Amino acid sequence: MKKYRAYAKVNVFLKITGKREEYHEIVSRFMRVDDLYDVLSFVSKKNVQAKANEFKILGDFDCTTRQNSIYKAYKALKEATKNQALEELMRTYAVSVEKHIPAYAGLGGGSSDAATYLKMCNEVLHLGLSLNELAQIGLHVGADVPFFIYGYNSANVSGIGEVVEAFDEEPLTFDIYTPAVKISTPKVYQTYRRDFYAPIDGFQAEALKKKSSFEIFNAMHAKEANDLFAPALQAYAELAQYYQDGYYFSGSGSSFFKLKEEKYNG
Repeated sequence: MKKYRAYAKVNVFLKITGKREEYHEIVSRFMRVDDLYDVLSFVSKKNVQAKANEFKILGDFDCTTRQNSIYKAYKALKEATKNQALEELMRTYAVSVEKHIPAYAGLGGGSSDAATYLKMCNEVLHLGLSLNELAQIGLHVGADVPFFIYGYNSANVSGIGEVVEAFDEEPLTFDIYTPAVKISTPKVYQTYRRDFYAPIDGFQAEALKKKSSFEIFNAMHAKEANDLFAPALQAYAELAQYYQDGYYFSGSGSSFFKLKEEKYNG
């Protein structure tokens, strides 16, 4: 069966712009990481240990099937389409995931897996769903899923993740390292709301959206670029020992990244 790549992302900047009920609204530059990805495929259950009536995910995960973003994507797609062929597909096939994107890392691995699964089903079952329709379904799974549905190299993402605007710029390559610190995104946002809440205004947001990622790196340091870095350090004190000057913080963590020096120096 065909194999599909689920790419990681980094947040070049991530700023809070306000609140929407229990959610935080953001403006962020997402950039795809082309050399870090999971690999997904459908595998016949005849070749693996799986019951016909169970949703089976093959891969290195430390969560239950029902907690897995791929299963959540299946449930969202099933609810949206009421497609019987989808149920039959998952009775016959398991989802195989070669996992390379670390979990709890701020690199979007779970969201990318979910988006890739939705696109796989759309292709294999000839559902005919547009990217916009898939993105709306994906939003029920996670705020970052729409970005991965659209497949842009770089994009400005706003609202609670549902507004994804392609940003035309040269793809960049990064050095990334992920400390062994399991970070809870809700905990980081709760810490931000309680102790750090200072949303930027619309003029600041629009100015950031117009700057290239390279300009952002030259103009902002890590805590300026990502509003979640300081609350993450407060909520997870052990994170500070892993920070190195010149690196940036992706999402709610725990990954740090910087431009590959040999390519961009000078």
